[in-house]
Amino acid sequence: MSALGRHIIAELYGCPEETLNNLQSIKQEMVLAAKKAGAEVRETAFHKFDPQGISGVVVISESHLTIHTWPELGYAAVDVFTCGQSVDPWLSCHYLKDNLSANNMAARELKRGIFEHEVEHKPAANY
Repeated sequence: MSALGRHIIAELYGCPEETLNNLQSIKQEMVLAAKKAGAEVRETAFHKFDPQGISGVVVISESHLTIHTWPELGYAAVDVFTCGQSVDPWLSCHYLKDNLSANNMAARELKRGIFEHEVEHKPAANY
């Protein structure tokens, strides 16, 4: 069986409140997490809620990374979805765990686009 992509669902616990409520820092770390995995960043969109919390997405050629933070709980929900074989989503997750200073990460990987026959993800030359 073959899969088009890998989707990591990660939960980061014990992060400092100020880290999870800093819009510029979260955006920077998410972009760097994508690049650490070998992804090509296309676009970003982030929003800071009042009084706290951030939601954001980094669109990559290979799919996306998302984050939703609850600073008051020291918690961040992270998704890293990559297609193809050239990007390792686990590198992004471990980078975020370390750089958001999480005490603990619980994560699992889901295969996306599972086929019984061999498939090869071939992105278009121009996105």
